[in-house]
Amino acid sequence: METNKSELLNEGITIALDEADFALLRILQKDATLPLGRLADKVGLSKTAVWNRIQRYHATGVINRQVVVVDPKKVGISETFFVAVRTNNHNAKWFAEFIKIISKFPEITEAHRMAGHIDYFLKVQVKSTREFDLFYKSLVKEIDLFDVNSSLSMEVLKNETALPL
Repeated sequence: METNKSELLNEGITIALDEADFALLRILQKDATLPLGRLADKVGLSKTAVWNRIQRYHATGVINRQVVVVDPKKVGISETFFVAVRTNNHNAKWFAEFIKIISKFPEITEAHRMAGHIDYFLKVQVKSTREFDLFYKSLVKEIDLFDVNSSLSMEVLKNETALPL
């Protein structure tokens, strides 16, 4: 197959991806449990070629982990809050401490450093608004923040884990 869509750089390792790679990755993003034979049939390669490609994706970090996606509501996680954080501290020591602190909170399922007037954006998933209040109090007790603004998600309109390859 011809390399035409992308070259990825991961920690000094360059990997060229062809159309078969992208087709395989699109399929794996939707269902990583498909047997090699079905994957091979879908992308028009042998089972060995598919297995080798998947091993290469893992070795180069194209696939960095495989997980099960759990429906939050079915396990009692019914509230999602988005928390916009601004800080007066923009030094490396504060940043390292911030990462250390947010890593302690399993309720924070995503954390992003932002460009613009918001410094950090957190996705927080909890069982109730009461639980969010307890989380919030614990967070602000642990680290100095200039401004925190929280918004409750009323309804999920789209939630994809697959990248648009």
